[in-house]
Formats: sequence, C-alpha cells, structure tokens
Amino acid sequence: MGANVPFGAVQLGPTNISTGWDWCSGYHYSDSVIVGFSHTHLSGTGIGDLGDISVMPAIGDINPTKGGLNNLDAGYSSLYSHDEEKASPGYYSVRLKRYGILAELTATARTGFHQYTFPATDKAQLIFDLQEGIGWDRPVETFIIRTNDTTISGYRKSNGWAKDQCIYFAAVFSKPMVNFRVAEDSVLKDGNSAAGPHVKAIVYFTSGNGEKILVKVGISPVSIQNALLNITEETHNWNFEQIAMDARNAWNKELQKIRIETKDESRKKVFYTSLYHTIIAPSIFNDHNGDYFGTDRKIYRNASFTNLTTFSLWDTYRAAHPLFTLIQSQRVNDMVNSMLAIYQQQGKLPIWHLMGNETNTMPGYSSVQVVADAYLKGFRGFDTALAYEAVKGTSMGNERGLIFVKAKGYIPADSMVESVAMGLEYAIADYGIAQMAKKMNKQADYSYYLKRANYYRNYFNTETRFVRGRVGDKEWRTPFSPFVSRHMKDDFAEGNAWQYTWLVPQDVKGLISLLGGDKKFINKLDSLFIVKGDMGKDASADITGLIGQYAHGNEPSHHIIYLYAYAGEPWKTAEKARFIMDSFYAAKPAGLIGNEDVGQMSAWYVLSALGIYQVNPSGGVFIFGSPEIDEATFSLENGNQFHIIASNNSPTNKYIQRIFLNGKPYTRSWIGYADIMKGGELKFEMGNRPSVSWGVKPSDRPTN
Repeated sequence: MGANVPFGAVQLGPTNISTGWDWCSGYHYSDSVIVGFSHTHLSGTGIGDLGDISVMPAIGDINPTKGGLNNLDAGYSSLYSHDEEKASPGYYSVRLKRYGILAELTATARTGFHQYTFPATDKAQLIFDLQEGIGWDRPVETFIIRTNDTTISGYRKSNGWAKDQCIYFAAVFSKPMVNFRVAEDSVLKDGNSAAGPHVKAIVYFTSGNGEKILVKVGISPVSIQNALLNITEETHNWNFEQIAMDARNAWNKELQKIRIETKDESRKKVFYTSLYHTIIAPSIFNDHNGDYFGTDRKIYRNASFTNLTTFSLWDTYRAAHPLFTLIQSQRVNDMVNSMLAIYQQQGKLPIWHLMGNETNTMPGYSSVQVVADAYLKGFRGFDTALAYEAVKGTSMGNERGLIFVKAKGYIPADSMVESVAMGLEYAIADYGIAQMAKKMNKQADYSYYLKRANYYRNYFNTETRFVRGRVGDKEWRTPFSPFVSRHMKDDFAEGNAWQYTWLVPQDVKGLISLLGGDKKFINKLDSLFIVKGDMGKDASADITGLIGQYAHGNEPSHHIIYLYAYAGEPWKTAEKARFIMDSFYAAKPAGLIGNEDVGQMSAWYVLSALGIYQVNPSGGVFIFGSPEIDEATFSLENGNQFHIIASNNSPTNKYIQRIFLNGKPYTRSWIGYADIMKGGELKFEMGNRPSVSWGVKPSDRPTN
C-alpha cells in the first residue's frame, strides 16, 4: 500500500502504529492509526525491516519525542479511515483525522513526492523521524541538518534483518520553512543539526486554508549529494499531478505487457493486482548516476547496469523469475549483473539480499538456478564466463552444509537444522549448473553436477516412501512422522515430509521411478490433497492454504499440481489449478492465502491464469494447466507478440480438450520458452470433462 514506480528504490507509503508479523511491511488493512509515511518498505516478506526516513504532517504543539508508537495521545500519530484512503499505481492518499490534513504521495524511482493540503494555521509542520523503523529494524546512527530555508538532509544507519544499512536523504520544500527544531535523545530544542541514534526534527510552516505544501525526498545508498542529484534528475518541477501521471504511465507500460480478456471482472482485478505485485521488486539500489553501495561496504561508481536488491530468491526462483524472462528481458540482465557483482563482492551469489546486506535467509543458493535459467534461455547481457564462475564457486563452498554435500552426497540431520530442505534445494540448483556446463562444453563439470543434482535420492527413504533426515549412511532420524513440522527445529523449512517429497522439479521422471512408476506416483500425489494429520504444536505458521497436506501458502508446494502432466494425467492439474485460483486469490484486502513473498504468490497466479507454469526452474519448459482467462496477448520485448486463446472457457469448462499452435494441432502437455518468444498463437479448446487423448502418451509428456 503506497506509491512507487516499477522496481523503484522508493516505496513510499504509510506505516501503522501496530507491530508484529502482520505488519512486516509496516501496514495492515486491519489497522486504523498512521505514524508516518516512510520511503522504504518490503512487500510481504514475513520478516519486517526498513521503514526508513519517516515523514508525518501535523498541526499544533507537537513534541515528537513523546508517544510515538506506544502512546497515541501524547505522540503525533493520527487515526484514519479506509473510506478516506485511495490507492492506485503510483499514487496514495489519505485524510489524517487528527489534523484534517489530506496527505497525497507519489514517487519516481529514487524520490518520494509528498503533497499535504493543510487547513489555515501558523503551526503547520512536517516531522522527520529517523528513529522509528519496521520490524527488526533499529537505528544505530542518525543525522539531520538544515542546509537552507528550503532544504534539509541527513542519513539513517540501522541494524535489522539487513545488519548494516545506511540510507542518505535530502528533502526539498516548496516554500521556505519558518522554523526548524531537532530532538536528540528525547530532548526537543532549537538548532540547525542533530546527531545520535534517535534523531527527529520538526520543520515549521505557515499555511493558508487549503494550501498545499510539497516535499521532494530523494534517497541514496551512497551520499547526501547523490540524494540531491536524484531529486534534480528525476523531478524537474513542482507539478504533483504530472509526477503522479508519469508514475501511472510507467505502471501502465508494464501492466500492458500482458493484456487479457475475461468475462469475470473480479478475475481481471486479481490478475492485474497480481501482475502489479510482481513488478515491485527486485528494487533499484543505485543512484541516477549509477553509483551504488556494495556488499563489501565499498562504493561503486557509474555502474553500467542497474544495480538491484530485495532478492527473495528461495521464493521467487519458482515463478517470478520465469515470468521475468517472458516480460522483463532487459531487467533480467540487470538482475543477473547485480547477482554477479554480489558474487564478486562477497564470494558467493546472493541467498536473500537486502540493501547491500546478505541475510543468508532460507535454504539453498537459489540465485544459481536464476542465473542458469537466464543463460539457458539465451540471455547474454552479462559476462557468461563470470556467470559460470559464480554458480560453480557458490556451489563449491563449505558453509551451510556444503562440506557434507561434497563429501557424503547428503547433509547429516544431526549437523544442522533444515538439512533435507537444504539438500533438496542444492540439488535443484546443481541441475542448472549441469545444464550450463553442458551448453558450455564442460563435460567433466556436466557429469559432476548432474550427479549432484541426483543427490535428492539420498534423502528418499524406500521404507516410508518419503524424504526424511538421515544421520548416517545406513541410519535415519527417528522418530519420524511425515505430518510433523517443527519450525526451524527439524529437517524441513516451513514444511513437512508430505510437502517436501515432491521437491524434485529438476528430475520428475526420476521421482516417479523412485515412487514406483506412473500409477503409484499418481496415487500418492492424489493422497497429498486429501490426507490429514497433526503437524504438531511447533508447526510453522507459514504453512497455510492447506488442501490435505498441499500448502499453497508456502513456496515448496507451488509446482506440485503440475506434476500430474509428467505421469500422463494432466486433467488433474486443471482441477487443482482452478480450485486454487478461485479459492485462494480474491479481489479484496488480504486476498492471498499466504505471504506475498516479494511477488512469488502473485507470479504463480499470473502464470497459472494464463495456463502455463515452469516446473523446472532451469529448463525453459512451461507445463499446461487450465487457463482462467479467455484471451491474453504478451507484448514481448523482442518485438513479437504471443497470443493465448481459451475457447469455450468457463468455470465448468476447465479441462483442455485440444491445443493448436499457430493453427496446427499440438499434442504436447508443455511448450518451450523459445516457442513462446518466437511469437504466434496458442489456442486451447476447453471442455467440461477430462480429455484422455491429450497429453497422455509418453511422447507428449514433459521430460524435464
């Protein structure tokens, strides 16, 4: 909720008074109190951070050192109503009940643009709060200074999920201030500057009735001077409406890359809301001149690519990044270049990268499959030799269980938590390295990494027919229940053995063989969606959206419904896809069944609503499901258009009967990335009962 542009560094929006898991982004629809408008936010991460450079308009004798988040009456917070709140791409507004002030926000890539309409008063003010952050974030060092009567600047250094974060800022006002006061450690005083861990400041104005006071706030990871430069380069006037229109146009350009037709308006809202969510991050992390702050704490000047951050890779490698390869070609190169720069600075590709910091959050090294997928799909806007060096170098480290992967082929369960989850994720990524090596004619590496890609087998227990933790070559962790989940205490990450047994998207045929062939595989897969059991008192709160033991609210389950196509029963994918889309995605506040996870939940919907999903993250093969839209047109960045038609489509006609590609019968249950990028027309003929002639023959099934 707020104002930004696609992939912008500035995520300008309200921060509520409440804290906790539901407020990881700083805002939740259930709240009714705003404490300020901050310039950085996260989108559904499950861990709270940022909330940097908070601005709050106020009237009267306000002391920002009192109250704050804990005492509404004594502080400067204000009640608000959703009836007086508006949000659209690039724009946010709300009326603050306490002051009668209309707050309006818009943004450029690196600048927040505020417009506050005040009643008549000689005590109009803007409070700049460098103390309060979101979630884990805590200020370490803050500084603010008045440069002249229309400009202030400073910085905020903090420790949180991102352990060493610094945001520089500059704020320019549309009219001269009449006074400026600062607060250091709860003491409000006159002065031109303040420094300390808890700095706040008040900028005072006079205002006529209905007068608009505007503020441009530029942010930078590098310097105050660059923050000012970002303002100068990105906002050339004080025309709020024009800046808001520019932001809206930027969103329209991105959202029109997929134009859909559907008779169900609520589904159209869900589709474009979902597409919007996928275009928020990764977010820009450099200045207009190309300068950025590296993971090695060094400043890099005039980068030749747009440096990015907010890489929630354990989540987004599954659907968001495959979607980017379809509609964000240039940004894919920027994403890979950003990852390669991180590799050079910290010695490994990013795990979960945030604001110049490696958080090492979640299992695996999921950037590897993102880099591999880009290379395998033909992206060449980066140094391919460096890319291979990076994926190989990352995989050959010794941390996070890798020393055991190299020595034993599995991670002993008594050596670390989440050993099975970690090992399975490594195997997925290693498949991508193997395919890169094969394409680069590195035969020895290809054989080595293909072997490692099959290490998932080392976690499969033939007696229970589940993956499980093992403590030795012939010894498994006991006791064992496929239902039980112990958050950050057992062998899985936010899941259980029922969910993780299917986490082999790189070798579904091999998994089918392990489970005894097509029929037994299908029977067990059917069971996943109906079996019930107690997950235990320590089960992860992230396991949501349950259908049996399938958990759509968490990422390890996202590919599972598409596995039916590999065993010759693709119509079961259609049934599950429609149910999930209709039940777990709604055009309302809190319309998702789980955490957004920086666009992954929404990317699943976008692809699934189009009738396609990439199961193998380093393969370029999109499996067919059940298109929920009637028509869609991709405007591909290579200039081609790809048109999808679902004829005779309806809530009951959810089964694919026949497919035509460019007018010719098409019997496969999948389509390759290269075929989509050529442009053309894919036509689904839909019906109300399963077709036993389409996608059934082994020759028509996906192979990777």
